[in-house]
Amino acid sequence: MLNPFFNNTGPYSINFLLKVIKLNNPDIGDEKINDIKDLNSAKKGDITFFHSKNYSDLAKKTTASYCLTTNILKSNLPSSCKAIISDKVLLHTAEITKIFYPDSVTDDFDDTVENINQSEFKEKVKFGKNVLIGKNVKIGSNCLIGHNTIIEKNVLIGNNCSIGSNVIIRNSLIKNNVHILDGSVIGKKGFGFFPDKKSNFRYPQIGVVIIEDNVEIGCGSTIDRGSLSNTIIGKNTYLDNQIHIAHNVKIGENCIIAGQVGFAGSSVLGNNVMIGGQAGISGHLKIGSNVQIGGGSGVIKNIPDNSKVMGYPAKNLKNFIRDNK
Repeated sequence: MLNPFFNNTGPYSINFLLKVIKLNNPDIGDEKINDIKDLNSAKKGDITFFHSKNYSDLAKKTTASYCLTTNILKSNLPSSCKAIISDKVLLHTAEITKIFYPDSVTDDFDDTVENINQSEFKEKVKFGKNVLIGKNVKIGSNCLIGHNTIIEKNVLIGNNCSIGSNVIIRNSLIKNNVHILDGSVIGKKGFGFFPDKKSNFRYPQIGVVIIEDNVEIGCGSTIDRGSLSNTIIGKNTYLDNQIHIAHNVKIGENCIIAGQVGFAGSSVLGNNVMIGGQAGISGHLKIGSNVQIGGGSGVIKNIPDNSKVMGYPAKNLKNFIRDNK
């Protein structure tokens, strides 16, 4: 389910992987590695990574055979998981991911697309002018597709969905009763790379976008697919126009998010969250359920359930009002 659209070229021996990325870890063995996954998804025979104490609880429970991590963090791993010490955990993780999934780094235009009039969907879907459909696309019943929209390869769309005009979708699983408004881009690669003086190393993006039932995506919004996990929009969540959702973000059910809100990568929202316009959510944060975030706020730390916050940095609403009288 994590990467149904990307071809895994493994398995590879652990020694081969470390040799390619020029990481020396003596006495590591020569076990075959099937895949690279995040801490939560990894199983025996997989390699994972652990770069921040924020993920200590997941690290303690991982069932991966190997883990790229630091000397400081390695004590959090179970005895069944061998630590591979690295001073550049994320870069080395990206390099190994590229070995397993070499086709996940670039997002060139899809040259498999054909005009919907030449496809199996011409009698099944109501569509506008200049609609293009790629390979490995499935579309349910009673769906609409607007003018100049491109459903690129690797897209599954459920029943009763409305896709607007000038929309681009790829590498996405879209459930039932979903509305995606004009100009949105869903499932392209996220903004993941490692800066270098000579060139930037792109992080492979092997996840997908999952949009659950009864979701609405506003005009001009972008939702990036996941890197080592999926980007998920929960049931009955409504997004306003011009919202950006970065890779690995997980938004719960029944959320309402106003225009121009931006989410950095790997943040997680609970259910029934309301966010005012032009707010920003930093990466790797946990926003609880029933949270309200005022417009223009900057969220830079976790927010517990049932909170109301505002300002930059976002603080309890009562404290914000008191400090700004």
